[in-house]
Parts: sequence; C-alpha cells; structure tokens
Amino acid sequence: MDCSICSSMPTILRPPRNTICGSCFEGAKTVISLVKELETDRGNEVINLVSLPNSSNKGQPLENVPKWINNMKETEEELNEKIKFLSGFISLFREQILTDIQLKPGNGGPSISTHKAILAARSEIFKTMLDSDSCKAPANDTITIPELNNEELESLLEFLYTGILPLEKLEKHVYSLTIAADKYEIPFLLKFCDRHLNRSLNSSNALDVLEISDVCSNKVLKENALNFIVKNLEDIVFSTKYETFVTKNPHLAVHVTRAFLMDVKSRRRNENYIV
Repeated sequence: MDCSICSSMPTILRPPRNTICGSCFEGAKTVISLVKELETDRGNEVINLVSLPNSSNKGQPLENVPKWINNMKETEEELNEKIKFLSGFISLFREQILTDIQLKPGNGGPSISTHKAILAARSEIFKTMLDSDSCKAPANDTITIPELNNEELESLLEFLYTGILPLEKLEKHVYSLTIAADKYEIPFLLKFCDRHLNRSLNSSNALDVLEISDVCSNKVLKENALNFIVKNLEDIVFSTKYETFVTKNPHLAVHVTRAFLMDVKSRRRNENYIV
C-alpha cells in the first residue's frame, strides 16, 4: 500500500489513495497520545507550554507538535543556561575562594576546604550542624565525614556544587554516595544515585544494590533488586559473591529465598488458571 507519509513520492497521491501504512498510523497515535499525556499533567510547569487542539482545531491534533517540540527545545536551552549559571559556584570551590570550613575524609586523608553556605543549602543535616552554636567558629573549623575517603568526598562536593557527576565517578562511588546522601539528607543526590542504580542493575551488581537499598531503607529499589535476582537466580546464587553476601547479610538471603518462593507460587497459580 502507498503511504502518503513515508512513500518516496507522496505528492502524487490523490484521494482516495491518501492513506498511511500501519507503522505511520501507530506512530501518529503514539505522538498524539504523548502530547495529550503531557498536556494533562498540570503539575509540570515545563510541559504546559503548548495547548492541545481545542474546538477550533479539533481533528488536527498533530498541528501543534512542531510548536511543542520547538518550545521544549527552548525550555531545554533555558534549563542548560540556568544549570551553567548555578554551576558558577564550582569555580569558587576549585579556586578555593572565600572558603570558610573544612571537610575531613574518614580515611585520614587531607581536609578539603569548602563553603558553609553550600553545605547548608544542599543538606538539612549540614544546615542543622552549621547553625548550631558549637559550629559558629573560625574558618579553620573541620567536620569529619567518616563514611567517605578523600576521592569520594571530592565527588560528593563536586555534586553539591554542580548537581551532576561524570559517569565514571558516579559508577565508581555510587554506593558510598548513596549512603552519604541518605545520612546527610541530600534528596537530589539520593534520587540521582537511585536512578543510576535502577538503570544499571545487572547480575554482577544486583546483590550490592540489594544491600545498599536495605541500608538506606529504599523499598522501591529493594523490590527492583529482589525481582531482578529472582529472575536471574541461577547466575547469582551459584556465584562465589553470593556466598560472601549470605555470610554478611543473612537476613537479605532470607528475603531472596522468600521472594523466589513467592514467584514460584505465583507462576504455578497462573499456570493452573490458564489450564
């Protein structure tokens, strides 16, 4: 069938041959559904930039798509400019200008000079600590961060100043940064790490993700990790890593066993129902 959208010569098509193929039809429905979904989400300021077709243009729901795309592109550019503007604080940190407090890593490495205002703005725990009378002192005051070594602490500070981390640093320090984000109440960093852990979940790191989710009481991440482990149980359980994991986390090993049995029970029930 000739398609008036993806055909090599759509201009020669005339009614009643102005039809579209199945792929283009499904694609058009997807675009329309996406625009409607974004428009109805009134909680997001960014996606309310374009009005969906109203009574005056009913029947032509794709006409607004180019405008919507252009507005989203402009919004992305504005957000990038805002990020660049707010990231200007990092130059003060890197050049050690007007620093007024030091953070000391737990491995005994050298202290890192930073700014109280940044710490207080990013973390409720740091804000409480710095606002107390005992911490209102000269610029050589020091706070020890026992959970992090020097390299991890530098990555934490880089995130606090910029709101982002290079992928190689995130992959290397995601577990320690998750613990720090949970302990010092840094919600944005916690979500940042959580997204990465969910996206990168695989057979080699599933046990680590399960362990960190338990430490941070992250129920959603824990459920995702358990589900993944159950689906890949043979690869994970027969690894040497699992033996160490069970010794260190017997309660989580119980959770894995229970999740597996519940999965078996559910599959059997579904099989019986189908039969």
